[in-house]
Amino acid sequence: MDADEPTPKRMSRRQFGSVAAAAAAGFLLTACGPRRLREMPRERLRKALADLEREYSEKYGTKVTVSDAGPMPGVVFAYALDLSRCIGCRRCVYACVEENNQSRDPQVQWIRVLQMDKDKGVDFTHANPYYQPAEVPQDGHFYVPVSCQQCRNSPCTKTCPTGATWTEPDGIVVIDYDWCIGCRCCMAACPYGARHFNWGEPAIPKGALNPRTHVLGNRPRPKGVVEKCTFCIQRARAGRYPACVEVCPVGARKFGNLLDPDSEIRYIIEHKRVLVLKEELQTMPKFFYFYAT
Repeated sequence: MDADEPTPKRMSRRQFGSVAAAAAAGFLLTACGPRRLREMPRERLRKALADLEREYSEKYGTKVTVSDAGPMPGVVFAYALDLSRCIGCRRCVYACVEENNQSRDPQVQWIRVLQMDKDKGVDFTHANPYYQPAEVPQDGHFYVPVSCQQCRNSPCTKTCPTGATWTEPDGIVVIDYDWCIGCRCCMAACPYGARHFNWGEPAIPKGALNPRTHVLGNRPRPKGVVEKCTFCIQRARAGRYPACVEVCPVGARKFGNLLDPDSEIRYIIEHKRVLVLKEELQTMPKFFYFYAT
């Protein structure tokens, strides 16, 4: 050993005992303590949801329901967006914020609309998410809204060290906020920039909370967790369209069951010019872009 190198400090028995006790506590907490939602016994889950409903109702001064509606058999959700119709109005962005209880301060938005030059085509290098013209659509430009692509081969779910994010049988990639540790590995892995982190305590104005929530979707989130689009899971699993689909003034957004041969989404995939973003990455998105005209 070099004489200039510091001599490593020895760990005392007391220090060793403290570290061992902490490790044992962590093991017991993981093994016997709170479980991921998908692993919870039904009775325990019902109690956890009732506690959340009581907590949110008291905090926001309105009756809040927290659903745990599961996937429907024979259903895999998919989305399609008509690039030839989108006008870049951002109504989808703000409808999503209101429906999914996203923080207003600090501001969190699950959908980003990118303005691109028609001369360059789909080019993320020169995309502008901050466009503010007097009117849209602006001449010489087109618009590409981007949110979670709900990938079949999702890199985000593979990198989560706690298993807090996974793909449901109906194709929706979800997050268990109680198990998210805020490491942001999933954000780094997502090639679409579709995951968002709560740096501050999320703020929702009084009276603005959507009280119809889902435990894996739009329930209020705490500071320090990652969140993202869930195809409005609280709506989709109740047989409704996502909020962005309903609000689009030009009908550019389509949503449906990928397994239904008679669905609109299947017709689009089979009969229109369809593309997915960053196809070379083989993430296999269930969010398709197409040109109807």
